[in-house]
Amino acid sequence: MMNSKPERVEVRKTHKLFVGGAFPRSESGRTYEALDTNGEFLANMAMASRKDARDAVIAARTAFASWSKATAYNRGQVLYRIAEVMEGRKDQFVVDIEQCEGVSNKKAHKQVDAAIDRMVWYAGWADKYAQVLGNTNPVAGPFFNFSIPEPTGVVAAVAPDSPSLLGLVSVIAPIVMTGNSVIAIASYKNPIPAISLSECLATSDVVGGNINILTGDPAEIMPWLASHADVNALDLTGVTDHQLLTQLEAEAAGTVKRVRTAPADPDFYETPTLSRVRAFTEIKTVWHPMGV
Repeated sequence: MMNSKPERVEVRKTHKLFVGGAFPRSESGRTYEALDTNGEFLANMAMASRKDARDAVIAARTAFASWSKATAYNRGQVLYRIAEVMEGRKDQFVVDIEQCEGVSNKKAHKQVDAAIDRMVWYAGWADKYAQVLGNTNPVAGPFFNFSIPEPTGVVAAVAPDSPSLLGLVSVIAPIVMTGNSVIAIASYKNPIPAISLSECLATSDVVGGNINILTGDPAEIMPWLASHADVNALDLTGVTDHQLLTQLEAEAAGTVKRVRTAPADPDFYETPTLSRVRAFTEIKTVWHPMGV
């Protein structure tokens, strides 16, 4: 009698958050199930709490001190390095997107390629956008007058459900390219590509805490971030609930935050403009006397 090979037990994943360059569990101990388009289990996801969001704000503010002082050329190098690591893990991203979004292999490949290209696109602008958004201003008198874009600070962002990877990269890249730090809330419905991206970030040259990725319900996390005095701006691209959007805008008004919302049905595959870059920079005007 031949011995049959025992059936292998499936290893079910429980993904963690990405905060401060590390992978902590949610302090609440809560998780939720990520499902495919047929309702089948894919993985357990950490359900971030307000305490996790607070830890992410502290990490982002700490990282901002050094990241905002890095040269534009260096920031471009870091973003390009992220693209390199993503390229090496392309097959994993394709599988993640196929399972989460229920799209064909061809469409998944298209999205991964577009996400990597998007990261490279913003990397290339890192040492150029200041020449477009800034200016040397003509003034009367013996003075030089310069307008210079500077990073806003700590930005909280919500990624769209679809395209899950390209949408997340399109939100994160322009924020950090300009010297800001970001707390990104991944798609609640399709969170796994965000976790794969965080693994790329952890093995690249990103300053720990500069990019933080939380999984969970934006309706629970974002109102607290919107009212947090140490969060300087919001990107609400992934917020589709009108009631929640109105609430977040009202919360942000209390601390005079910049708020960027997405147009209806944005096409993330279109070549971007510098509008996302401009949204999270402040223009500083400097006067300097000639001959001094």
